[in-house]
Amino acid sequence: MSISRRKFLLTTGAAAAGSVILNSVGDTITQAQTISPEVKKARLGFIALTDAAPLIIAQEKGFFAKYGMTEVEVVKQASWPVTRDNLELGSGGGGIDGAHILSPMPYLMSLGTITKTKRPVPMYILARLNTNGQGISIDNKYKALKVGLDSKAFKVALDKAKASGKEAKIAMTFPGGTHDLWIRYWLAAGGVDPNKDVSVIPVPPPQMVANMKVGNMEAFCVGEPWNAQLVTQKEGYSALITGQLWKNHPEKAFSMRKDWVDKNPKAAQAILMAILEAQQWCDKPANKAEMAKIIGGREYLKVAVSDILPRLQGKVDFGDGRTLNNPDLAMKFWANNASYPYKSHDLWFLTEDIRWGYLPASTNTKAIIDKVNREDLWKKAAKAIKVPANQIPSSTSRGVETFFDGTKFDPNNPKAYLNSLKIKAIKS
Repeated sequence: MSISRRKFLLTTGAAAAGSVILNSVGDTITQAQTISPEVKKARLGFIALTDAAPLIIAQEKGFFAKYGMTEVEVVKQASWPVTRDNLELGSGGGGIDGAHILSPMPYLMSLGTITKTKRPVPMYILARLNTNGQGISIDNKYKALKVGLDSKAFKVALDKAKASGKEAKIAMTFPGGTHDLWIRYWLAAGGVDPNKDVSVIPVPPPQMVANMKVGNMEAFCVGEPWNAQLVTQKEGYSALITGQLWKNHPEKAFSMRKDWVDKNPKAAQAILMAILEAQQWCDKPANKAEMAKIIGGREYLKVAVSDILPRLQGKVDFGDGRTLNNPDLAMKFWANNASYPYKSHDLWFLTEDIRWGYLPASTNTKAIIDKVNREDLWKKAAKAIKVPANQIPSSTSRGVETFFDGTKFDPNNPKAYLNSLKIKAIKS
């Protein structure tokens, strides 16, 4: 990938000029020299999704270079399984050191449940990359049902398909990942058992629209811009955006291999500082049009700005006559502590993975969260870039969470949450 002029300025004697161009926090040269990273290179993976923006912007706006990481590579991955495999390899084996990733995946990798070798690959979560910003979309043939947040009408259609012997396929992006958990939650809330009434299948995010177009699925859950593109191409409609399902829900994470971070703590901090500053940049309304243009480029999402920008601003055309204009339900990168990796949110992800049988009920969730979630490193990086104290959470829990159907998750009592759910498949 070619180095931009801005990044060139930051990696030569003209660093001072480069720092003026950037939305800097503190003195660029002083901070970069203070960090003195052990290495200047890291390979970071991303999937073609809008919420990969912090990594892409950190690269394109020179934030990595600003903090001394002048040889960072931001490498496109074809799917979440490819991301997993490349993290398992590490850059030393031709893979990657860290990635834009589905929040549960670092846990499933650290526990060894999804790795190719079935051996643990210890990972750290260093930041949450975003909240909100995903969607559940449905084939046009169901448009007359007017399926929205309530999936009961969809259940009737799915029951008919099942009775006729037809396999109803519902797509998500990775078993046990965020999109899998959103669509399972939504289906179950309407009485659909995702383990019995439908076939839940994995499809890479960029392939969702094409698969819907040829009739390979009835519905899917994926991040943007693929729900918007489906509507643009008139191949389906969005039942909901996930901010409606659970307002300000956690989504992607930035994760790195534990061994890389432990070996290169200063470099890891520099990378994290760059990503946090990129998240601040991404969240400013004045930057969203430029951001959409950058991430939509050929080397990144390869998608028209018109498929990215509106939903990024909270302007949603559901494709069935409904519209929404609510920036508070749109993807957030920094606002409302979007970047902070709350341990309570990771507990919900693990609890849901237990609910659906991806993890045994005996999983010691506290122990694995304390190993994987490095909110302490997030706080250290945030303080280093002079994030105001009122933007740094004092608790690792965001407290009781409430979902669209009134269900509550109390991180102090996850068992009560599990017991309250009627549809589940817990592995003993």
